[in-house]
Formats: sequence, C-alpha cells, structure tokens
Amino acid sequence: MPPTEPALSLRALRKGFGAGLPAVDGLDLDVPAGAFYALLGPNGAGKTTTLRMVAGLMRPDGGAIRVHGIDAVADPVAAKRITAWLPDDPLLYDKLTPLEYLGFVAGLWSVPPARARSLADALVERLDLGPHRHRRCEDFSRGMKQKVALAGALIHEPRLLILDEPLTGLDAGAARTVKAILADCVAGGATVILTTHILEVAEKLATRIGIIRRGRLVAEGTAAELGGGGSLEDAFLRLTETG
Repeated sequence: MPPTEPALSLRALRKGFGAGLPAVDGLDLDVPAGAFYALLGPNGAGKTTTLRMVAGLMRPDGGAIRVHGIDAVADPVAAKRITAWLPDDPLLYDKLTPLEYLGFVAGLWSVPPARARSLADALVERLDLGPHRHRRCEDFSRGMKQKVALAGALIHEPRLLILDEPLTGLDAGAARTVKAILADCVAGGATVILTTHILEVAEKLATRIGIIRRGRLVAEGTAAELGGGGSLEDAFLRLTETG
C-alpha cells in the first residue's frame, strides 16, 4: 500500500518581515495524519507565523504547504474547508449568544442545519456552556470566550485542527475538559497541532513533538526520544539556547 499522505507537509517554507532575519527560514515539517503534534519553541521562534501561513491567514514568501495533499497556497479555499484555526486571543461576535455564534459559523461552512444544531448542543454541553447558551458573549470571561471559540473551530468537524496556546485563560477544570476534547478529536481520526509554553502539556498529550528555533526545525520525536533519558524541559532548553 502507498504511504499515507501527511496531514500537513511543509517544504522550504519562508516568511520575513522587513530587513531583519526571517521569522520562518526554510522550514521543512511533516505531521502524520492522526497525530497529536506539539510545536514548541521560544518566543519569536516562528511558531505562530508558521501556523498562520498553514491556516491561510498569511501568505508565505516561498515554499510549499500541503494539507492532506491539497496545495494550500494554490487552492487555499479547499485547504480551509478541512482545517480549523484557533488563535490564542480569538475574536467573537460579542452580541451573539454561543448558540447563535455556532449557528453562524456552521452556516459559513455549509454544515446541514440539523447536523449543526446537534453538534452545537453537544459542544455547548461538553464545554460546560449550557447555562450560558442564551447569554451574549460580551458578558463572558476570557476563559468562557476561549471555550466558545473552540466550539466554533470544531463545528464543521475539521480534519486538521490548529491551536495557538489553547489553554490560555482557562482554569484547571476547563483546561482538563479542553485537553479531553482534543484527545477525542485525535481518537476520532483528526489531526491536532498546537503550540504551548507548558511543556507538561506537550509531554502528556502529544504523540510527536517538533522544536523550532529561529524559524527552523531543530529536533523532532516523541517526548521520550527528545528527552534522551532526561526531561523534555532539559532537552528544550539545550536545543533552543541562544548562546
């Protein structure tokens, strides 16, 4: 049988801003389908820029992006149909309730109405938003808005889910719920890619970890492989030190 197409494949990906060093500098990366992949790196390493290009929010200066075999640069709409992007500071329509917001997003993705209602009800309950389903989002805390945004990212059942610091602003209980939902997505066949500064999250959840520094991949493997008998934190600091 032919090898399975990666969920995400990057080749010589480049992006610069101004005359300084490029934010992403010839990045090569393959994320297997069905993986829970953590992309780690220090501030300014190029993580968010890379994910923004994959999500189609930023055009690369060069290189290739393929999402489940789709050329995301040449055909961004097709790639976006099977991709979801959740930034670290999501923007909601504050005058909408969670159910109204999810209905709106589902409509954008042409999710059949009956299916959209079923998914919205399930997501609202799973994320403990049931008592607030008819409240406007403008009254929500940052953590509650983060949960509504996650529901919006999942409403069209994407094959590739990309999250930038998804646990920001969540208390311990909400963070556990979100981690369980992401694990269920992977168990159901989707691929999850996230960035996080909480190395314990990557160590416990990720089936594979990539570490980037100055826009280049410097190491990749499981937490155990990267740790080499030591801790992931030690490996991360060693690989990303600036000296």
